[in-house]
Amino acid sequence: MGRLSLAVLACLAFASPAAAIPVDLELVLAVDVSRSIDPEEAKLQREGYIAALQHPRVIQAIRSAPHGKIAVIYVEWAGVDIQYTVVPWTLIDGEQSAAAFTQRIAAAPYQARNWTSISGAIDYSVPLFENNGFEGTRRVIDISGDGRTNQGRPSAAARDDAVAAGVTINGLPVINERLNFYRPPDMDLDIYYRDNVIGGPGAFMIVAENFTAFTGAVLSKLIREIAGEPADTSLAQR
Repeated sequence: MGRLSLAVLACLAFASPAAAIPVDLELVLAVDVSRSIDPEEAKLQREGYIAALQHPRVIQAIRSAPHGKIAVIYVEWAGVDIQYTVVPWTLIDGEQSAAAFTQRIAAAPYQARNWTSISGAIDYSVPLFENNGFEGTRRVIDISGDGRTNQGRPSAAARDDAVAAGVTINGLPVINERLNFYRPPDMDLDIYYRDNVIGGPGAFMIVAENFTAFTGAVLSKLIREIAGEPADTSLAQR
């Protein structure tokens, strides 16, 4: 009996782990919740992701890809040590799974935090791809926000490390025209994202000219990301 138990344990020890689920895309949605985003803008931002993820064009893009499914995780971030997973890795393959994922976003408590660290968001996101139960054709971090890094290491350094690890970073900079803690608005944020944030095969960004345009920008970006269409210019959503 003892020998039998040892044999069983040995078999378990050498058993292969469960095979990862093949998907067309592993996507980290990394969303800025720094205090430069007021409550109304934060609401528009979340509603933009919720609407876009359930949009028929996004569902069609998912179903049209070879595997017909993607894996998505929703992360919110602010300062260098402030990142948290709102909704963990979830398989989306149609309307029902998309609705379930977005319901969890809508139900999660929201809290703005100090500082802005895009590099911190990237450094937090890259390890999320490891042992997540999915095997994607592509790995993408999708960074959206209304400011540039003001805490932590340079965004470009984190971007370069992520790209070296096989991850593409796309961007959705939001041009916010109101004062940012009494400082002038950053009207060149798209240039900063182009030079310091996006990178990797097929990387692109889509610019939202304000938070009202956010939903349209998210929709366009998700369709491009899921389809894997390269874009070498930024597209403004007005």
